[in-house]
Amino acid sequence: MAAPATLPWLRVDGDRIVAEAGTPVRLVGFGLGGWMNMENFITGYPGNESAIRGLMRAAMGEEAYEAFFAEFLDGFFTDADAALLAEIGLNCVRIPVNYRHFEDDAAPFELKEAGFALLDRVIDALARHGVYSIIDLHALPGRQNEHWHSDNPTHVAKFWQHRHFQDRVVHLWEALADRYKHRPEVAGYNPVNEPSDRTGQVLPVFYRRLEKAIRAIDNRHILFLDGNKYSSDFSVFDPADPLPNCVYTAHDYALPGIAGDATEYPGTVRGEHFDRGVVEQTFLRRTAFMRQTGTPIWIGEFGPVYPTEDEWRYQLLRDQLAIYQEYGASWSLWTYKDIGLQGLAYARPDSPYVRHVAPVLAAKARLGVDSWAGRDIHIRDILDPIEALFDREFPEYQPWPWGRKQHIALLVRHILLAEPLAQRYGELFRGVGPEQARTLAGSFRLENCTIRTRLRDTLRDHLGGGDRGGSGER
Repeated sequence: MAAPATLPWLRVDGDRIVAEAGTPVRLVGFGLGGWMNMENFITGYPGNESAIRGLMRAAMGEEAYEAFFAEFLDGFFTDADAALLAEIGLNCVRIPVNYRHFEDDAAPFELKEAGFALLDRVIDALARHGVYSIIDLHALPGRQNEHWHSDNPTHVAKFWQHRHFQDRVVHLWEALADRYKHRPEVAGYNPVNEPSDRTGQVLPVFYRRLEKAIRAIDNRHILFLDGNKYSSDFSVFDPADPLPNCVYTAHDYALPGIAGDATEYPGTVRGEHFDRGVVEQTFLRRTAFMRQTGTPIWIGEFGPVYPTEDEWRYQLLRDQLAIYQEYGASWSLWTYKDIGLQGLAYARPDSPYVRHVAPVLAAKARLGVDSWAGRDIHIRDILDPIEALFDREFPEYQPWPWGRKQHIALLVRHILLAEPLAQRYGELFRGVGPEQARTLAGSFRLENCTIRTRLRDTLRDHLGGGDRGGSGER
């Protein structure tokens, strides 16, 4: 296999990302959700990754469990996937990782080479096709936010309360910086995905500590720093003193694109009207800190879901892409591969894996267990009385981060109902042997997937229209 291509080093120059000779570079691409950090809607399980892995191991036995995940981690993203993204015209992939690939809770600070080797393989594959990587620590020890995507089985983010967890993350990033400090094909490091520090006091101090630790080893790579409250709030940072060679990153999901009850765009969702002007104003609000500080804009996550192939979903995507182009923003679309909700590539409905887990997928939809684009219409008989009780007894209660109604949904749908359903998912794998396990996991190889051609063509058309984002030095 060919050696990785040599890509120019990137750095921050004022409000732009530039290559070595000063040529502006806009990073445009996908997030690789569901690979080194699994998410329930992406691969079809209920709840959080570590819990579902434990249930699968108990049901399958160690040999079949290892066979499944060896094939899954090897096949989910290969050279063929990198080639597809490059052919579309994309130049960057954000790679979310779970700390558990690098360290066990039972052995803190003892790093595992296997996790680094997995990351190396995909970074090399992308580089061979002229595509940059951004390493994104998506799930931190102690959990940095309240939700499933930080591998959180609860609704409490302990990371901000315990120095031990923070020390482990600094130690891991020191190791990552040391491993990749001579690798220009890594555009930079995204140290904390969607932090949720309810005090607003720990995050800025931790970023400065982490920046100092990384810079003692690697003073070249860009740091991509998410805002607080799931990368939506930058008020905790001092606009007079932004960190050097850093990009402050916002996530910019538009409600019509992710709400399970949305039916049109432009149109009204949950009593609020959305059109291109509203989407643009939301983007401007979320990125005001970057313009105030004169630093680059990178939208670390955005994008609609596609439970149906309605034209309005693609119109929303085209509007967001056009807005980002107008303001010179880099972007990373969520997410590259899944089982059919949002991915550019997805495991076919008739694939061995999707057929195998179909009973749980049906129950997840019926119970509204998935937060991402899930619908609660079939369990309103449960939720309505609880919401009415809280409205009556605790009208002042607005828990962090999204208020009372979302808090109830998290506790009831995404934890209480997800836990027994996760056990049911695990039982689907009882009796599965190593050979069948490899076949099931192989459903995620690109040759066994369907390409969402309309999404591919929308991106290709947009990038072919002058928004390729790349450097002339390639």
